[in-house]
Amino acid sequence: MVDEINRQLKVHVEVISMVEKQMADSIAACAEVLIDALQGGKKILLMGNGGSAADAQHFAAEMIGRFLMERKALPAIALTTDSSILTAVGNDYGFDDVFKRQVEALANPGDVLIGISTSGNSRNVKCALETGQALGAKTIGLLGCDGGVIGPVVDFNLTVPSTETPRVQEVHLFVIHILCDLVEKGLFVVRDKA
Repeated sequence: MVDEINRQLKVHVEVISMVEKQMADSIAACAEVLIDALQGGKKILLMGNGGSAADAQHFAAEMIGRFLMERKALPAIALTTDSSILTAVGNDYGFDDVFKRQVEALANPGDVLIGISTSGNSRNVKCALETGQALGAKTIGLLGCDGGVIGPVVDFNLTVPSTETPRVQEVHLFVIHILCDLVEKGLFVVRDKA
């Protein structure tokens, strides 16, 4: 067991190291997009399936509650939480439309849509992101593997360089925490513009 624990810890550290080398600039760019949107009175819409649904809810909770500092609530909605909408749309239109219909109803120009998919191939997430773009929203993909079918269609692509779902999910949570921290600091701490 100890050998397996050590193996998993080693792989986790290797993926984190790759993220540091390959994704830091992209994460910073996404933080700026979120800060600009929130400063402009826009909102964040988040979606994903399974563990990624939980990550979407976690991100929204950090925005509406707080991450590390006491501050005003920030507008964020996890599109994964309303069982009546999910089951009605899934039943009447199909599972591919469960997020798309919500985006049609809720997204406005300048809002930010964040789609989370460990494979990058979640069709319902892709459909919603494309719909949001057509409405003038900015899109971020928090993805894994090679970015899948979602990577090429989003405005900002945060693809964790791993094919192991647990490692991708671990890093997704880490990136979410970094983004929450940067958003709070960007909105509520005086930034050095020099």
